[in-house]
Amino acid sequence: MAIVLVLVLIVVGSVLFHLLSPWWWTPIASNWDYIDNTIIISFWITGIVFAAVVLFMAYCVFRFRHREGNRAAYQPENRRLESWLMIATAAGVTALLVPGLFVWSRFVNVPSEAANIEVVAQQWQWSYRLPGKDGKLGTSDTRVVSAENPLGIVAGDPNGQDDIVVEAADLHLPVGKPVKVLLRSIDVLHDFYIPEFRAKMDMIPGSVTYFWFTPTRTGTFQVLCAELCGQGHPLMHGVVMVDTEQDYLAWLGQQQTFAQLSAPKQTASANQPSEKTMASSLDVAAKLETLEAR
Repeated sequence: MAIVLVLVLIVVGSVLFHLLSPWWWTPIASNWDYIDNTIIISFWITGIVFAAVVLFMAYCVFRFRHREGNRAAYQPENRRLESWLMIATAAGVTALLVPGLFVWSRFVNVPSEAANIEVVAQQWQWSYRLPGKDGKLGTSDTRVVSAENPLGIVAGDPNGQDDIVVEAADLHLPVGKPVKVLLRSIDVLHDFYIPEFRAKMDMIPGSVTYFWFTPTRTGTFQVLCAELCGQGHPLMHGVVMVDTEQDYLAWLGQQQTFAQLSAPKQTASANQPSEKTMASSLDVAAKLETLEAR
């Protein structure tokens, strides 16, 4: 009888914990309420099955408990019971899969008006690239990744010269406009996840994955890495700020393009005196000191 009581209390406690728990999802900030609805549907289906199975176990323990004089009956087959179990199982699996397939279809079909942005992950920071005035992102190649070009933008592609580069800093997005997020990793597996947007996707080295969303309210939202990516994984945080159109344009105007970021390095390199020039200058200075001493 103690086992029966424990099983019943498990079901009752689980239901009460769900209904009275103060912990729930963060308030949604994107168009993906479909994902919330799908999770709720899955939760109720699995919850009902869980309660039914545990309560059925409690009933069986109580109903068929040991009593003097009772003998167990063995029934190797019951086609009627097996048919009902098969139908119920098929219906439950279908109810779990269909909503998810519907949401996935929407998840991978990006609206034509969505703007492209790129997220680049590396141990252990987030960087971003936005299209410039031409509205196009330039090509990138991991073989040209360097300290001067951390995102691996191909310098010979004219479409990439006006790309906005946001390295290891906050990303800003305008509210109410769909965004297609192109995801790249330049070292190991990562996963770009913003809990309030209900959207996430693995980032696989050597390939480009994507998802899309539409921010529905302004605010500051934390970016997490949802894939174990090494020793610094817990510290791989970032920030996405959803702004009004005016604030977003003001922020965008303060950012530098790839051409602007690479030009100073080239200019500094060109203006830096060579070792031969420096040696000549030192030699001239030494001679002047000798003349003054005489």
